[in-house]
Amino acid sequence: MNLYGFTWLSIVSIVSEAILSRISEAHKLFNSQNLITNMTTKYEFINKTLFFPEKGILAVGDLHIGYETALLNSGIILPEIQAEEVIKELKEIIEEIKSKKYKLKKIIFLGDIKHAFGYEWKEKANFKKVLEFLKEYIPGKNVVLVKGNHDTMELGTHLKDHHIEGDAFFAHGHQQLIQMYDKKIKTVVSGHLHPSVTLKEKHGAKKETYKCFITGKSKGKTFFILPSFLNFVEGTPVNTYKEDYIESFSIVPEKDILNFDVYVIGKNKVYKFGKIKDL
Repeated sequence: MNLYGFTWLSIVSIVSEAILSRISEAHKLFNSQNLITNMTTKYEFINKTLFFPEKGILAVGDLHIGYETALLNSGIILPEIQAEEVIKELKEIIEEIKSKKYKLKKIIFLGDIKHAFGYEWKEKANFKKVLEFLKEYIPGKNVVLVKGNHDTMELGTHLKDHHIEGDAFFAHGHQQLIQMYDKKIKTVVSGHLHPSVTLKEKHGAKKETYKCFITGKSKGKTFFILPSFLNFVEGTPVNTYKEDYIESFSIVPEKDILNFDVYVIGKNKVYKFGKIKDL
């Protein structure tokens, strides 16, 4: 529905962004500039993805292509537009990288590319559309597919348990892999947990849930856990980790992840919201 030039989705987005900005200001937290430098690497949060400018690598979290099919099979009627939305968002992200004069060399999908645990032909067909689109920007050999726990069949190209690029280790994050503990590995990038955060205004009843990145140190390495790329749901709130964190579902121990920093995704910027344990 359109109301004076706005769709309901855009109205909700504007309201949510206003709430996020007010909460950030009320907590006296700073807005993170997207390009961040730590002692070992530069990285940039772009939309729901993580980009390493010096390496030219773009990491993309869980797509769960086929989620809409699962909803349709359960009786929920909605348009099948997931693949088109993924392509649209990836195009915007890639164009932003180009506008900043960076060079995109490689894209790494961090697993759970598909949704159904069994065979669903539409998932493979829709992901093929995404791969065909990406050929406009980079060679197919530079698109890396990491295997997640939902990825029970090949998707037109080989799935890897992990990918190593210099001192960076990329994996889905649902299982411990011995290669991650090699002393040369300094950075670990994963998905799987679908991190989000639920925020509310101090003197208001309004609550909103936002996708977020979480990052911190564990086992002598810097970890980045990306939000899902899926638009249908925001994810699992990290606010619940103090009570409900399941270590067997993750590669990061509870004592470490509670000290991770939270970067909340707004419409055009990323907000740093401190540590998980303090939310």
